[in-house]
Amino acid sequence: MYCDRCGTHLVETTRFCGSCGKPVMGGPPRTTVGRVGRVGGHLRLLGYFWIAYSALRMTAGWFLHEFFGRFFAYNFWSPHLPFLFPGLLRGIGMILLASGLLGMLTGWGLLERQPWARTSAIVLGVFALFQFGVGTALGIYTLWVLLPAESAEEYQSAARAV
Repeated sequence: MYCDRCGTHLVETTRFCGSCGKPVMGGPPRTTVGRVGRVGGHLRLLGYFWIAYSALRMTAGWFLHEFFGRFFAYNFWSPHLPFLFPGLLRGIGMILLASGLLGMLTGWGLLERQPWARTSAIVLGVFALFQFGVGTALGIYTLWVLLPAESAEEYQSAARAV
């Protein structure tokens, strides 16, 4: 059960809200999905999607960084390749690792209802739109859930309640 005024979680035997002091009326308990609305139903799933997608990016980044760092050091590839090639691929690997770490933090923040996580997810969602396939789908889903003005209000109330 949740307070109608401030959204604080209440025990069923409580007569007054401990946060705002409003008297609690008897009646059927309200669920968080009914209380928070559309955003509350999608935040958990969106957080898990960001963590899984970021884990894949970090795996690819680690592979590029390690593979091209070690094998090019031993002149494994043809000597006719440009000298910038291994450094460029290692740099791409580092970018993937860094963006994967940001995505992991964003996914964790969405699961924990952190106030900064909505903004971070929107920014990463815009960048994910340009990564065709899974990235585009995740970017569209993120923006659909978190971008509308009503979503901002619902997310802020959910972040304050936790």
